[in-house]
Amino acid sequence: MDAALPVTGTTTHEEHHGPPEANRSSRVDPQMLGMLLFIISEIMVFGAFFTAYFFVRIVGDNPWPAEGTELPKLIAGINTAILLSSSLTLHWAQTSVKNGNRRGLKVGMLTTFLLGATFLLVQINEYVNIGFAPSDHAQGSIFYGLTGLHGAHVFIGLILLAIVTVRAFRGHFSEKEHAGLEIPGIYWHFVDVMWVVVYTSVYIV
Repeated sequence: MDAALPVTGTTTHEEHHGPPEANRSSRVDPQMLGMLLFIISEIMVFGAFFTAYFFVRIVGDNPWPAEGTELPKLIAGINTAILLSSSLTLHWAQTSVKNGNRRGLKVGMLTTFLLGATFLLVQINEYVNIGFAPSDHAQGSIFYGLTGLHGAHVFIGLILLAIVTVRAFRGHFSEKEHAGLEIPGIYWHFVDVMWVVVYTSVYIV
């Protein structure tokens, strides 16, 4: 006689067949991973502009800035302090929401947005009064290219900050649910860090 087959218990969970669910192959949160990959791609874009900058200045042995031109180092330095301050106020907002401090969240986000907008307005005013155009020389093209690229990122960041600020005033964030603040915050911190690199390379070195 054939041996009796063992009786197995009924499976309570259906087995999953096929590839894993989309965006779940990594332990990193999908939204966070997407932002990090986006930032990496943006670093490559900035890298291309910095390559052109160093080629013009070092390989081409051209004076920087071009002869007869001058960069407003003091104004740019003050503007740098303004932008870096926005990172501090953003961190304050992020810390506040984690501690359940809604007033700190609102004030921090509003202050961050206003500081970022001030930075962008100062940069536009710098373009108006700097005294040379991108078409005047290679140095001018690189200057406007690098600072303008960063300015475009600041503008995008301000749009994100505006959305987060409106949501903060509508009570959309809590101690446990604040990813909508953290992800744009990473982008804004990246914008600030990248400006330090641009400022140091273009205005100081």
